[in-house]
Amino acid sequence: MGPSVSAPRLALPALRRWGRLALDALVPPLCLACDAPVAEPGQFCAACFSRAHLIAPPLCERCGVPFEAAGQGGASLVCGDCREHPPSWRRARAALAYDAIARRLVLPLKYADRPETARHLAPLMARAGAALLAEAEVIVPVPLHRRRLFERRYNQAAVLAGALSGPGVPALLDALVRTRPTAPLGELGREERAREIAGAFAVRPARVAALRGRRVLLVDDVLTSGATAGACAVVLREAGAASVDVLALARAFRRA
Repeated sequence: MGPSVSAPRLALPALRRWGRLALDALVPPLCLACDAPVAEPGQFCAACFSRAHLIAPPLCERCGVPFEAAGQGGASLVCGDCREHPPSWRRARAALAYDAIARRLVLPLKYADRPETARHLAPLMARAGAALLAEAEVIVPVPLHRRRLFERRYNQAAVLAGALSGPGVPALLDALVRTRPTAPLGELGREERAREIAGAFAVRPARVAALRGRRVLLVDDVLTSGATAGACAVVLREAGAASVDVLALARAFRRA
Protein backbone atom coordinates (compact mmCIF):
# COMPACT_ATOMS: atom_id res chain seq x y z
CA MET A 1 0.00 0.00 0.00
CA GLY A 2 2.80 2.38 1.00
CA PRO A 3 4.85 2.14 -2.22
CA SER A 4 1.80 2.41 -4.45
CA VAL A 5 0.80 5.72 -2.79
CA SER A 6 4.21 7.35 -2.30
CA ALA A 7 5.89 6.43 -5.57
CA PRO A 8 3.73 8.70 -7.78
CA ARG A 9 4.26 11.56 -5.35
CA LEU A 10 8.03 11.10 -5.44
CA ALA A 11 7.91 11.05 -9.22
CA LEU A 12 6.05 14.37 -9.56
CA PRO A 13 9.08 16.68 -9.05
CA ALA A 14 11.07 14.71 -11.61
CA LEU A 15 8.16 14.79 -14.04
CA ARG A 16 7.86 18.55 -13.60
CA ARG A 17 11.59 19.02 -14.24
CA TRP A 18 11.46 16.88 -17.36
CA GLY A 19 8.34 18.72 -18.50
CA ARG A 20 10.05 22.08 -18.07
CA LEU A 21 13.14 20.86 -19.94
CA ALA A 22 10.94 19.66 -22.79
CA LEU A 23 9.10 22.98 -22.88
CA ASP A 24 12.37 24.93 -22.83
CA ALA A 25 13.64 22.85 -25.73
CA LEU A 26 10.60 23.85 -27.76
CA VAL A 27 10.33 27.44 -26.47
CA PRO A 28 13.65 28.48 -24.86
CA PRO A 29 13.32 30.96 -21.97
CA LEU A 30 13.87 34.54 -23.02
CA CYS A 31 15.15 37.61 -21.20
CA LEU A 32 12.53 39.50 -19.23
CA ALA A 33 13.23 42.67 -21.22
CA CYS A 34 14.20 41.43 -24.69
CA ASP A 35 14.21 38.33 -26.89
CA ALA A 36 17.69 37.09 -25.96
CA PRO A 37 17.84 33.49 -24.66
CA VAL A 38 18.60 32.98 -20.97
CA ALA A 39 19.29 29.95 -18.78
CA GLU A 40 16.12 30.16 -16.66
CA PRO A 41 12.72 31.81 -17.07
CA GLY A 42 12.45 35.14 -15.27
CA GLN A 43 16.06 36.21 -15.83
CA PHE A 44 17.65 39.20 -17.55
CA CYS A 45 20.24 38.63 -20.24
CA ALA A 46 23.68 40.07 -19.45
CA ALA A 47 23.10 43.18 -21.56
CA CYS A 48 19.73 44.06 -20.01
CA PHE A 49 20.94 43.25 -16.50
CA SER A 50 23.82 45.69 -16.92
CA ARG A 51 21.32 48.41 -17.92
CA ALA A 52 18.62 47.63 -15.37
CA HIS A 53 18.45 50.09 -12.48
CA LEU A 54 17.62 47.85 -9.52
CA ILE A 55 16.77 50.03 -6.54
CA ALA A 56 19.00 49.34 -3.56
CA PRO A 57 19.98 51.08 -0.30
CA PRO A 58 20.74 53.67 0.80
CA LEU A 59 17.22 54.94 0.28
CA CYS A 60 14.52 56.88 2.09
CA GLU A 61 12.86 54.70 4.70
CA ARG A 62 9.44 56.21 3.95
CA CYS A 63 9.16 56.60 0.17
CA GLY A 64 11.92 54.26 -1.01
CA VAL A 65 13.65 56.78 -3.29
CA PRO A 66 17.43 56.11 -3.33
CA PHE A 67 19.71 58.71 -1.81
CA GLU A 68 22.39 60.11 -4.08
CA ALA A 69 24.97 59.44 -1.39
CA ALA A 70 25.02 57.30 1.73
CA GLY A 71 23.82 59.17 4.75
CA GLN A 72 21.74 61.77 2.90
CA GLY A 73 18.64 62.53 4.92
CA GLY A 74 20.34 62.41 8.29
CA ALA A 75 20.33 59.75 10.97
CA SER A 76 16.64 59.03 10.42
CA LEU A 77 17.26 58.14 6.73
CA VAL A 78 14.10 60.00 5.74
CA CYS A 79 14.33 62.32 2.76
CA GLY A 80 13.48 66.00 2.96
CA ASP A 81 10.34 65.61 0.87
CA CYS A 82 8.91 63.00 3.24
CA ARG A 83 9.80 65.12 6.26
CA GLU A 84 8.01 68.10 4.73
CA HIS A 85 5.08 66.13 3.28
CA PRO A 86 4.77 62.81 5.18
CA PRO A 87 3.05 60.19 3.02
CA SER A 88 -0.10 58.46 4.25
CA TRP A 89 1.55 55.06 3.94
CA ARG A 90 4.19 53.71 6.33
CA ARG A 91 6.85 52.58 3.81
CA ALA A 92 7.09 52.26 0.03
CA ARG A 93 9.48 50.13 -2.00
CA ALA A 94 9.95 49.34 -5.70
CA ALA A 95 12.14 46.90 -7.58
CA LEU A 96 13.27 49.07 -10.47
CA ALA A 97 13.66 52.68 -11.52
CA TYR A 98 11.11 53.40 -14.25
CA ASP A 99 13.48 53.70 -17.19
CA ALA A 100 13.74 52.08 -20.64
CA ILE A 101 14.35 48.59 -19.23
CA ALA A 102 11.50 48.87 -16.73
CA ARG A 103 9.13 50.04 -19.45
CA ARG A 104 9.88 46.85 -21.38
CA LEU A 105 8.56 44.95 -18.37
CA VAL A 106 5.61 47.15 -17.42
CA LEU A 107 4.08 48.01 -20.79
CA PRO A 108 3.48 44.44 -22.06
CA LEU A 109 1.90 43.54 -18.72
CA LYS A 110 -0.22 46.67 -18.72
CA TYR A 111 -1.26 47.12 -22.34
CA ALA A 112 -0.29 44.06 -24.41
CA ASP A 113 -2.42 41.37 -22.76
CA ARG A 114 0.53 39.65 -21.09
CA PRO A 115 -0.66 38.93 -17.53
CA GLU A 116 1.41 35.72 -17.43
CA THR A 117 4.58 37.82 -17.11
CA ALA A 118 3.57 38.70 -13.53
CA ARG A 119 4.88 35.38 -12.21
CA HIS A 120 8.37 36.35 -13.40
CA LEU A 121 8.12 39.97 -12.25
CA ALA A 122 6.79 39.21 -8.76
CA PRO A 123 10.15 37.79 -7.53
CA LEU A 124 11.83 41.11 -8.37
CA MET A 125 9.22 42.87 -6.24
CA ALA A 126 9.51 40.29 -3.47
CA ARG A 127 13.25 40.89 -3.16
CA ALA A 128 12.84 44.67 -3.07
CA GLY A 129 9.98 44.47 -0.57
CA ALA A 130 11.14 41.52 1.53
CA ALA A 131 10.79 43.42 4.81
CA LEU A 132 7.30 44.63 3.84
CA LEU A 133 6.14 41.17 2.79
CA ALA A 134 7.49 39.67 6.01
CA GLU A 135 5.15 41.89 8.04
CA ALA A 136 2.15 41.96 5.70
CA GLU A 137 -1.05 40.16 6.66
CA VAL A 138 -3.03 40.88 3.51
CA ILE A 139 -2.19 42.13 0.00
CA VAL A 140 -4.45 44.61 -1.78
CA PRO A 141 -4.00 45.92 -5.35
CA VAL A 142 -4.63 49.46 -6.52
CA PRO A 143 -7.92 49.15 -8.45
CA LEU A 144 -8.84 50.18 -11.98
CA HIS A 145 -12.07 51.98 -12.78
CA ARG A 146 -14.62 49.53 -14.20
CA ARG A 147 -14.45 51.24 -17.60
CA ARG A 148 -10.67 50.75 -17.82
CA LEU A 149 -11.01 47.22 -16.48
CA PHE A 150 -13.49 46.41 -19.26
CA GLU A 151 -11.06 47.75 -21.86
CA ARG A 152 -8.01 45.86 -20.57
CA ARG A 153 -9.88 42.77 -19.28
CA TYR A 154 -7.66 42.54 -16.20
CA ASN A 155 -6.03 44.77 -13.61
CA GLN A 156 -2.24 44.52 -13.84
CA ALA A 157 -1.85 45.47 -10.17
CA ALA A 158 -4.23 42.66 -9.20
CA VAL A 159 -2.25 40.16 -11.28
CA LEU A 160 0.95 41.21 -9.49
CA ALA A 161 -0.77 41.06 -6.10
CA GLY A 162 -1.97 37.53 -6.83
CA ALA A 163 1.55 36.47 -7.83
CA LEU A 164 2.95 37.89 -4.57
CA SER A 165 0.34 36.26 -2.36
CA GLY A 166 0.66 32.92 -0.61
CA PRO A 167 -0.95 30.75 2.06
CA GLY A 168 0.23 33.03 4.86
CA VAL A 169 -0.46 36.33 3.08
CA PRO A 170 -3.69 36.23 1.07
CA ALA A 171 -4.62 38.77 -1.59
CA LEU A 172 -7.95 40.59 -1.39
CA LEU A 173 -8.17 41.52 -5.05
CA ASP A 174 -11.50 43.34 -4.75
CA ALA A 175 -10.92 45.14 -1.44
CA LEU A 176 -10.66 48.57 -3.08
CA VAL A 177 -12.85 50.11 -5.75
CA ARG A 178 -12.21 53.15 -7.92
CA THR A 179 -15.43 55.13 -7.66
CA ARG A 180 -14.81 57.39 -10.65
CA PRO A 181 -12.27 57.75 -13.46
CA THR A 182 -9.45 60.23 -12.94
CA ALA A 183 -7.29 62.24 -15.33
CA PRO A 184 -3.60 61.35 -15.72
CA LEU A 185 -1.69 62.75 -12.76
CA GLY A 186 1.81 62.86 -14.21
CA GLU A 187 1.86 66.52 -15.27
CA LEU A 188 -0.13 67.89 -12.33
CA GLY A 189 1.34 69.65 -9.32
CA ARG A 190 0.96 68.32 -5.78
CA GLU A 191 -2.20 70.27 -4.96
CA GLU A 192 -3.77 69.52 -8.36
CA ARG A 193 -3.10 65.80 -7.91
CA ALA A 194 -4.71 65.87 -4.48
CA ARG A 195 -7.84 67.53 -5.85
CA GLU A 196 -8.07 65.16 -8.82
CA ILE A 197 -7.71 62.00 -6.74
CA ALA A 198 -9.85 63.08 -3.77
CA GLY A 199 -12.76 60.69 -3.22
CA ALA A 200 -11.76 58.44 -6.13
CA PHE A 201 -11.26 55.31 -3.99
CA ALA A 202 -13.31 53.41 -1.45
CA VAL A 203 -13.11 50.17 0.48
CA ARG A 204 -15.68 47.59 -0.55
CA PRO A 205 -18.06 47.26 2.45
CA ALA A 206 -17.90 43.45 2.33
CA ARG A 207 -14.10 43.62 2.83
CA VAL A 208 -13.97 45.98 5.80
CA ALA A 209 -13.94 43.17 8.37
CA ALA A 210 -11.08 41.39 6.58
CA LEU A 211 -8.98 44.59 6.65
CA ARG A 212 -9.70 45.78 10.18
CA GLY A 213 -6.60 45.58 12.36
CA ARG A 214 -4.49 44.02 9.58
CA ARG A 215 -1.15 45.12 8.15
CA VAL A 216 -1.89 45.79 4.49
CA LEU A 217 0.55 45.66 1.59
CA LEU A 218 -0.76 47.82 -1.26
CA VAL A 219 0.53 46.72 -4.69
CA ASP A 220 0.81 48.68 -7.95
CA ASP A 221 2.80 48.40 -11.16
CA VAL A 222 4.38 51.89 -11.16
CA LEU A 223 4.68 54.37 -8.31
CA THR A 224 5.11 57.91 -9.63
CA SER A 225 4.05 60.84 -7.48
CA GLY A 226 2.49 58.59 -4.85
CA ALA A 227 -0.85 60.40 -5.03
CA THR A 228 -2.83 57.31 -6.05
CA ALA A 229 -1.16 55.04 -3.51
CA GLY A 230 -1.59 57.73 -0.88
CA ALA A 231 -5.32 58.06 -1.54
CA CYS A 232 -5.71 54.28 -1.34
CA ALA A 233 -3.74 54.20 1.91
CA VAL A 234 -6.02 56.84 3.44
CA VAL A 235 -9.23 54.89 2.79
CA LEU A 236 -7.62 51.63 3.95
CA ARG A 237 -6.60 53.22 7.23
CA GLU A 238 -10.03 54.82 7.62
CA ALA A 239 -11.51 51.33 7.20
CA GLY A 240 -9.42 50.14 10.14
CA ALA A 241 -6.20 48.79 8.60
CA ALA A 242 -3.43 48.79 11.20
CA SER A 243 -0.86 50.02 8.68
CA VAL A 244 -0.33 50.33 4.94
CA ASP A 245 2.93 49.68 3.09
CA VAL A 246 3.31 50.08 -0.68
CA LEU A 247 5.16 47.79 -3.09
CA ALA A 248 5.55 48.52 -6.82
CA LEU A 249 7.36 46.94 -9.70
CA ALA A 250 8.89 50.26 -10.76
CA ARG A 251 9.36 53.73 -9.34
CA ALA A 252 9.47 57.01 -11.29
CA PHE A 253 11.58 59.52 -9.43
CA ARG A 254 9.41 62.56 -9.95
CA ARG A 255 9.22 65.11 -7.14
CA ALA A 256 7.06 68.13 -6.20
